[in-house]
Amino acid sequence: MSSKETLTEVNEQLSLLQHPEGLQFGTDALLLAAFVRRAPYSRAVEYGTGSGIISMLLAKRGKLAHITALEIQETYASLAARNVSLNGLSDSITVLHKDLRTFREDTDVVFCNPPYMKQNAGFRNASDIKFIARHEVMGEIEDFCVCASACLKFGGLFYCVYRPDRLSDLFAALHKAGLEPKRAVLVYRTVRHEPCLVLLEAKKGSACGLRFLRPLILASENGDDTDDMKNIYQSGDFYD
Repeated sequence: MSSKETLTEVNEQLSLLQHPEGLQFGTDALLLAAFVRRAPYSRAVEYGTGSGIISMLLAKRGKLAHITALEIQETYASLAARNVSLNGLSDSITVLHKDLRTFREDTDVVFCNPPYMKQNAGFRNASDIKFIARHEVMGEIEDFCVCASACLKFGGLFYCVYRPDRLSDLFAALHKAGLEPKRAVLVYRTVRHEPCLVLLEAKKGSACGLRFLRPLILASENGDDTDDMKNIYQSGDFYD
């Protein structure tokens, strides 16, 4: 652990090293890990693992047989590998310093928390590693979908968490990649807010047919977690 890093205890009794200049563990990662269906005999690939937290949550819960976690930034790849080792998950997760656009491996599942913002959108983060994690510098959403389709077996599943205001970009990318949206949920901070996230599952080679789950409200108006959020924290699974 370097002097710049912090060590935090998070869900599932995981110890998480985080880089202070990078993105921190948040609700989007927790929800995506819960949204991924249990498939204990399936192999998976994560695009852009960052600190490795989503892969570690899935491995700790036994939701997948093995995960290959890709990370293009060397700083994050090293951090994720150390987190995996620190938590005794090296048999379940392999971290690779790789560009998803050049990686190919047959797999059953691909999941990702991709950059939400176009390269020229918003302000420029002072930290390069945070800017790359937030913006489409090393790949656009189309790259994530096309590469996922190239790796997935027929009938394989693709999961992502994304911003509702870019749903049209996501659907266009999925369509181009031959991935059919099958299950989705909109996430709201409270009932008074507009949706802040969308979780989506798509299937390679599937017929058309998208089912929206009931909306997920994170908190009541007094700030307490809703029953749905409490259940997600406790079970590590999403309602269906």
